[in-house]
Amino acid sequence: MKKSVVFSAAFLLAASYAGAQDPVGYQFTEVVSVPATSVKNQSATGTCWCFASTSFIESELLRKGKGEHDLSEMYIVRTKYGQQLDDNYLRRGRGNIGPGSIGHIYLRAWDKAGVVPEEVYSGINYDSKTHNHGELGTYVKAIADGAIKMKKRSPEYEKLVKSLFDIYLGPVPEKFTYQGKEYTPQSFAQSLGINTDDYVELTSFNHHPFYETFQLEIPDNWDNASMYNLPLDELMQTIDNALQTGYTVCWDGDVSEKGFSHANGVAILPASTDKDELEEIYKFNAPAEEANVTQESRQKDFENFTTTDDHLMHLTGIVKDQNGKKYYVTKNSWGTERNNNGGYLNMSEPYVRAKTVSVMLHKDAIPAPIRKKLGI
Repeated sequence: MKKSVVFSAAFLLAASYAGAQDPVGYQFTEVVSVPATSVKNQSATGTCWCFASTSFIESELLRKGKGEHDLSEMYIVRTKYGQQLDDNYLRRGRGNIGPGSIGHIYLRAWDKAGVVPEEVYSGINYDSKTHNHGELGTYVKAIADGAIKMKKRSPEYEKLVKSLFDIYLGPVPEKFTYQGKEYTPQSFAQSLGINTDDYVELTSFNHHPFYETFQLEIPDNWDNASMYNLPLDELMQTIDNALQTGYTVCWDGDVSEKGFSHANGVAILPASTDKDELEEIYKFNAPAEEANVTQESRQKDFENFTTTDDHLMHLTGIVKDQNGKKYYVTKNSWGTERNNNGGYLNMSEPYVRAKTVSVMLHKDAIPAPIRKKLGI
């Protein structure tokens, strides 16, 4: 099991932005650490949503005393594609058949088709050691476009879809043996004791009323699911409460900013707008002053497309830097070799305030007064 805490990042680079003679780097002290499974690698796929959601559910199983499990991401991805193709057809080709989605899609696929362990369904049925969906995505689009053009889904269409995923991801097992017991995908899901109704998605945007639900207008919310809308301070309070009470958080947000540096193990949102100062800050030699993020500044960045829906990851803890500033320990799905933190990074509180698009978590992780406002 990967301990969900990172104690250092940026690792004593050449010079400190603070101007000290010796570089100091980012020095982190653990505040909260919630158990998580090992870091995985989505490789050449756009399936971060499934890797993050799978990791989140695996932590839920640990929290619930169900043991450590390595669940198959690609089994869920395959189920999602089937649902997505149906949705796109009924929208007459105006749907989203890309690889992306958000957290609740995982739960809907779980309800529809169950789940299997990774050892039963790796999802690599082609000549590759790692996931690569470039060719698969091309054929998914071709099949989808063909059905729209013909204005029908024939029996041959259904066979073609099944064959495509059998070829690339592997046939779906009807039954399998795991830890000495025989299961179907549905009975295995039932054995894990996950009630998908216990999980909710939250966001914070003021173009809709707070404490109500709305359909967040992002492409990856392709099935138009509703999520609860909270004021920003209460969204952050909820994230903190979850981690402090033993829950983890599935995080959806923007990683396109220059301050997001997986290689250096940190994500920051500098206050400075000076080009020369930013050049030094983005060497990640030491903590710098960060922006004051308000509800209004967050909304502005969403509406001018500065904040975009890029990536899902898994929040598993809290640390503080040497200046006492809070960061969120974040498990990524880019493998363990792309930084010196074993695939984890620490996102600063201002970064999370500004760049969170939505989160998914167990409803019991929401503070009671906020739950009452939401009517959950």
